[in-house]
Amino acid sequence: METSYHPLTWPLPEGEGHSRKLRVAFATLGCKVNQYDTATMETALRADCEIVPFAAGADVYVVNSCTVTDRADAESRQLARRARRLNPHGRVILTGCFAQTSPQRAALPEVDYVIGVGRLPDILRAVHDRIPAEEGRILRHDLRKADQVSTLGAEVFGGQTRAFLKVQEGCDLFCTFCIVPFARGRSRSVEPRRVLAELERLAARGYREAVLTGIHLGGYGKDLIPALTLADLVEMIAEVAPLPRIRLSSIDPPEVTPRLLALMARSPVLCPHLHVPVQAGADGVLRRMRRLYDAALVRAVAAEVARVLPDAALGTDVIAGFPGESEADFAAGLALLEAAPFSYFHVFPYSRRRGTTAAKASDHLSAETITARAQALRRLGAAKRRAFAARFVGAELDVLVEGTRDRASGQLAGYSRNYVRVLFDGPDALANIEVRVRALTQRDDRLQGILTRRHGDTELEPTGGPRAVAAEMTGGPRAVAAEMTGGPRAVAAEMTGGRRAVAAGAGAGEGDSFSEFHSPER
Repeated sequence: METSYHPLTWPLPEGEGHSRKLRVAFATLGCKVNQYDTATMETALRADCEIVPFAAGADVYVVNSCTVTDRADAESRQLARRARRLNPHGRVILTGCFAQTSPQRAALPEVDYVIGVGRLPDILRAVHDRIPAEEGRILRHDLRKADQVSTLGAEVFGGQTRAFLKVQEGCDLFCTFCIVPFARGRSRSVEPRRVLAELERLAARGYREAVLTGIHLGGYGKDLIPALTLADLVEMIAEVAPLPRIRLSSIDPPEVTPRLLALMARSPVLCPHLHVPVQAGADGVLRRMRRLYDAALVRAVAAEVARVLPDAALGTDVIAGFPGESEADFAAGLALLEAAPFSYFHVFPYSRRRGTTAAKASDHLSAETITARAQALRRLGAAKRRAFAARFVGAELDVLVEGTRDRASGQLAGYSRNYVRVLFDGPDALANIEVRVRALTQRDDRLQGILTRRHGDTELEPTGGPRAVAAEMTGGPRAVAAEMTGGPRAVAAEMTGGRRAVAAGAGAGEGDSFSEFHSPER
């Protein structure tokens, strides 16, 4: 069994021989889960190390690598070499997915330690140079045998007002373009009690929003005993409401169930925002990708999201130029994306990744074709994003104010619950407070508005409103957090079985499948 460590309880070595704290710099490539893992390392080290920017000059450099493409591998190696140039006498640690899947290639002359995924104690030992020589410079293990999530406890997120929480790790899907199951291991979930405790801790730290994330978030709970679903976890969180705003990261089309949508529709805690990676819009391409749905299901899910959550943001990921994608395939996918109610796209030009089934295909497209298709998708995505923002001109939106102002305008900025970027004038004291803003005009994909009230307060007068709000802000989020003494834990303690165990034992159950909207033909 994989040992689980918490960064706040792991014993750190004493800094003997140091006249000052070690200066540690991080560089992170890749997904939100990688960002969360870096935040966990930073949280664990802050007690006796100084976290500094990568270019500032550090004693230790930690590169948390990505391996989703061959290009990501190269970028990871480049960052390690850059770290060595920045301080020829420092320690360079390369960790993350590239270190996990290709440890020998990661063991560059510039790198002191190569440490695989999920080995927080080894990261801490390497930072303090406490790894005995006989253990070697490469430390990793086979994550396909791992049975729990071993890295939790992040409390610092680079100055962001939005926190992340990893509730799931690994993947069992093996899409043909993806190496991640080999990098992250099999799917495993964080128990609901631990999730609620982590959310309570984030609330106590003053966070107002948390994003639930995972490598395959929609696979949450299948490995637990009794088995649960993502909707089960979301319902528990919504009942306890440890933070005012909970957002979900990516889930695949079959995982957007009627039950999940119903929960989002009725809970004020759950942000009306879904990111549903479709990757392609033509059935032949989806089959070659080994995705477990077809284009008809994508259309059905998108339409149902729009029906149940009419103001929700619906984002997606699309791969441009997958091997074997014909002109007809691309046209069909573009038409599907144009017709469906998506709010924005993340477009990824196909990039070969050695070790995947897709990399071995004989019908790779030219770089020119891939680039042209990516540009067409991005143009459509940009138009979709602008059109979505335009819908809310004249509306009032609840916006979580960020800690830094918009660089271009100098105004306060934040995201609405349905993921629209909003700018407005106000004092710095509003940072990390949810406020109500009336959107007056649109600037590209952003809205320009005026502050009307702090969320939950009475409406402000148009003149002098921000000052009135600022004057009331004694304590802010911490005052809210102070009221949460024991709440989530008390609720979690009652959630050992009961109706949830019954629901889980019943399998998918009523309303847990999209078959009532569409039954894809295989």
